[in-house]
Amino acid sequence: MELLTEIRVMQQVAHEPRAAGRTIALVPTMGFFHEGHLSLMRLGRARGDLLVVSLFVNPTQFGPGEDFKEYPRDLDRDLRLAAEVGVDLIFEPSVEAMYPPGFQTFVTVEEVTRGLCGAARPGHFRGVATVVAKLFHIVKPHVAIFGEKDYQQLVTIRRMVRDLNLDIEVVGHPIVREPDGLALSSRNLYLSPAERVSARSLSQALERAKALYRAGERQAAVLAAEARGVIEAQPHTRVDYVAVCDRETLEPLDEVKEGAVVALAVFVGRARLIDNCLLP
Repeated sequence: MELLTEIRVMQQVAHEPRAAGRTIALVPTMGFFHEGHLSLMRLGRARGDLLVVSLFVNPTQFGPGEDFKEYPRDLDRDLRLAAEVGVDLIFEPSVEAMYPPGFQTFVTVEEVTRGLCGAARPGHFRGVATVVAKLFHIVKPHVAIFGEKDYQQLVTIRRMVRDLNLDIEVVGHPIVREPDGLALSSRNLYLSPAERVSARSLSQALERAKALYRAGERQAAVLAAEARGVIEAQPHTRVDYVAVCDRETLEPLDEVKEGAVVALAVFVGRARLIDNCLLP
């Protein structure tokens, strides 16, 4: 496995397999790998002749007072885990290389980023879309793999690719969970033992919404209220939002007619955790 840090070198390395007709798969990450990341890499390994994993904690998607400086990092561990699953190349650029002095060009995807985390974290998805667009131009992938836990991010990237006519297939991978249902996240590291117990309520809330839906409930407000109640019954939790939305546009729904996404964001202690499920 090779580690590259220079943008120009990464572009040159990417040119050769493309010219030879080989498929490049990209898994964009912010590092501190867990089994969720590794599952994306395994899918990328199956989909590409050359598997590239980008490792970059992107400052433009963090707002004031958020955890950019505290975000967990462990490069040596990440390199070892990536090598074990067969990654060909790690691309780890510096902040100064990605955002040099005078940088002033950003990508904004408008409608699908207005609600949910977009409302709670102004500017977050502008940072996400910008860095992913830059990675697409640098790595030149044919296919890019994203986790479905960040569902709004996945919808945003697909919208950007469609609107800008980028010749890239965006593939979503199902959420990877702990045995008790908690979605894997690098921010789970922030949880105390007691908070970790409370965090199970996120997946339990989604299961409650799915059970009601299977029983015939179609009113979005009822599904959301029941899910919120499961979370609020726990100590250490503070709900940011629970929403039932169209799975393509992310517009809030009054009634679920043809499937939807139930999305939530919850502060558990100081960790802001997100989760979601799709209703059939």
